[in-house]
Amino acid sequence: MSYLEDKSITIYEALLNIKNGKYVMPAFQRQYVWSMEQIEKLWDSILLDYPIATFLFWHVDDNNVTWDTYFCNFLSNVTFDNRKQADSVNYELSSIDVRITDTAVLDGQQRLTSLFLSLFGEAHIRQKYARKKVVGGLVTKLLIELNKNKLDIDEEEYNSKKYDIRFTEKVGRLSPTQFEVRNILDQKFQSDDTREIAIEEAIANVPTDSKEYARTILNKLYEKIFVEKLIRYSEIHDMKQDDALEMFVRFNSGGKPLKKAEITMSILEAYWASAKTEFGKVLVDSYDGFGTDFIIRSALMLYGDVVKSNINKQIADELKNNWNDFKKSLNNLKDVLRSLHIDISRFSSSWNVLLPVLYSIYYNPDYDKSLNAIRAYLMRAILFTYFQSGTTSKLQQMKSNINSYDYEITVDMLEQISDLRSTEGKIEDILNSEKGSRVAGEALYYLSLDWINKSFKYEQDHLHPYDRFDSSKPVAVSMDEWRKWRGNRNRLPNLQLLEGRSNGSKNMMSLIDYYNDMNDEQKAVFCQQAIIPSDVSLEISHFNDFYEKRKELLADKIRKLLQ
Repeated sequence: MSYLEDKSITIYEALLNIKNGKYVMPAFQRQYVWSMEQIEKLWDSILLDYPIATFLFWHVDDNNVTWDTYFCNFLSNVTFDNRKQADSVNYELSSIDVRITDTAVLDGQQRLTSLFLSLFGEAHIRQKYARKKVVGGLVTKLLIELNKNKLDIDEEEYNSKKYDIRFTEKVGRLSPTQFEVRNILDQKFQSDDTREIAIEEAIANVPTDSKEYARTILNKLYEKIFVEKLIRYSEIHDMKQDDALEMFVRFNSGGKPLKKAEITMSILEAYWASAKTEFGKVLVDSYDGFGTDFIIRSALMLYGDVVKSNINKQIADELKNNWNDFKKSLNNLKDVLRSLHIDISRFSSSWNVLLPVLYSIYYNPDYDKSLNAIRAYLMRAILFTYFQSGTTSKLQQMKSNINSYDYEITVDMLEQISDLRSTEGKIEDILNSEKGSRVAGEALYYLSLDWINKSFKYEQDHLHPYDRFDSSKPVAVSMDEWRKWRGNRNRLPNLQLLEGRSNGSKNMMSLIDYYNDMNDEQKAVFCQQAIIPSDVSLEISHFNDFYEKRKELLADKIRKLLQ
C-alpha cells in the first residue's frame, strides 16, 4: 500500500539533488515548454513571497522499478528562439542506479527545470535567422537590477513583474548596478562571516539612495535560495509505475493541458524508450501525415482492447517485441491498396477505416486471397460513413467478426453487420449525396479509379451547370418539373470529377456546348470518364432523362464496388 510523506527543503537543496543525480523525471514526462518570461516571473514571485505551489515526488527503489524502467535527467542546457520560447527537445532516457537516484518528479518539472537552468544550467538565445536545428546560440544571463531609479515597471499592468529581473544576451554590456542571480551561489554570499562584505561589494556602484533597496534584494535572494524551505512536496512511497503514470496524467490535466496523444505517447515511451524514434522511421513517404495516433490505435487493435484506448505494459511490450512484424504488415497494407489502385495517402486523416484490414493482414497469412472482399469492406465503410460515430466500438466489432472468420474479411461477414450490409436504400443515399459532401467526393473518386491520375488535382464539377437552373426554364418543361430538376442539379448524377484546369476552362459552359467543342476521340474519353449514358441527349431540355439514366448507370457501378 502506497503512502504519502509531506516534506519541505530549500531551493538550493532541491537543485543540488538534481545536479547530483538524486532527482530525475519519469520517461513519460513531457518536454520543457516554459518561456524565458515565465522563468523571470517565477523568480519575481519568489522575491514577492508568493508560494510557488507544491511538488509531487515519487520515491523509487528496487521494489517498484525494474532494470528496464527508464527515466530522464533534468535539462542543464536549453536553447530559446528569438521570441524566447524554449525549443522542443526530447529528454535523453536512461535507466537509474537506485543507490544514487531515489526520487522521480511527477509534478513540478517545469518549475524545477527553470530554477536549475537559472542557477546551474545554461540558457541560449538563437538569433533570428539561425537554423532551428543548430543547438545553442548567444549565451544569456539572468540579471536583477539593484538601482531602484532604473526600474521600468508598469504598476498598472496586470500580472507584471515587480522586480526588474530578466534574461539578457548582451553579456558584454552589463550595467554595474545589475547583479547576476547565479552569483549568489558564490561561497562569500553563503558564509555568515563574509556575506555582509560580499553584498557591500556587489552594490558598490549602486547610487546612495538605492543602496538599502539593493541590500534588501540580495539578502532576500539569499534567504529564498538557502534558508526558506520553499520546495514543499509530497513524496509517494511504495507505488508501482502504472499507478505513477495514472497520477502523472491526473496532476498534469491542469495548467498547460496535455493532449491525449501526448499522454499516450509519454506512457508508451515509459515502457519502450525508443518508440518515438522508431515511429518516425515509419511515418514517412506513404505514411507521411498519419501521426503517432495511427500506430498507437493500430497497436490497441492488434494487441489489446481498442475500446479502452489506453496503453499498458502488455501492449507496449507486444508492439516493441513484434515491431518488425508490425512494420511488415504496414508495408503489406500499402501493397494491398496499391493493387486496388487506391492511394494510401487518402487515409492520412481517416485511417480508422484501414485498421480492420491491417488486423486481417497481420494475423492471416493468406490475406491476399481476399482482395475483393477487402475492397468491398473499404467501399462500404467509406461510402456508408461507417466510422462517423462510435469508432472504437465499431473497430472492436470488426475485430470480433474477423476473428469469427479465421482472421479473414469476407463479403458474407460484412452482410452480418447491419451498418455494413449493402442495401438499395444505402445506394440511394449515395446517389442523393450533394456536391461538397464527403460521400459525393469519395464516390466520384472510387468510380474514377480506372483513369484518375494521382499527379493531378481534381475537383467536383456539375455536368449541367448549376447556375443554368437559375435561368429561365425550357419552354416545353412545366414549372413543377423545373423545380424538381433544380432540386436534383447538385446531386451525384449531375456531378463528375474534372481536372482543375479543365474545370476552369469549362466554367459555366453548357454541357452540350462543352461536348460539341471536342473532337471524336475526346468525346469518347469524356463519355467514358464522366460515365455518360450512350443513349441520352445532353441538352438541358432533356435533363430529367439524362439524370435518371445516369443515376441508373452510377447505381450499377456502385453496386459492383460494394460486392
